[in-house]
Amino acid sequence: MNRKTRSSRPINGFTLIELMVVIVIIGILTTVVVINVLPNVDKAAITRARADIAALETALISYKADTMVFPSSQQGLAALKAAPVDLGNPDRYRPGGYLTRLPDDPWGHPYQYASPGRPDRGGGGGAFDVWSMGPDGNSAAGGEADDIGNWNL
Repeated sequence: MNRKTRSSRPINGFTLIELMVVIVIIGILTTVVVINVLPNVDKAAITRARADIAALETALISYKADTMVFPSSQQGLAALKAAPVDLGNPDRYRPGGYLTRLPDDPWGHPYQYASPGRPDRGGGGGAFDVWSMGPDGNSAAGGEADDIGNWNL
């Protein structure tokens, strides 16, 4: 009788222990990357918000230089994109506006605007306040702690 015997070829593949070691190493590397990258994402969002607010301030100052007044709180930041219907001197408004688009803050909320500025903020109640409600999206009492505005640039 001819019996078939197994060939003496080695079996290709990885053992369960080898796979587990690789998975643990990948997990450790992922943890190190996440710990080092996540704090920088928050810093980048705050830096972007500050840059956007500075750009909005510049546009508001240009608006005032042309029209002789800052937009009212009711007109809001939209006045930088298109002339408000109740503008006192519409012929002084810059053709094309002062911004091509109004940015949202890094957390997806629109920037806020008030004219005149609030005296209880660090800026001492200037001509206007421009701010982001921060990551919590709340500027109500108690939610202002993470707000980023032109009073704390």
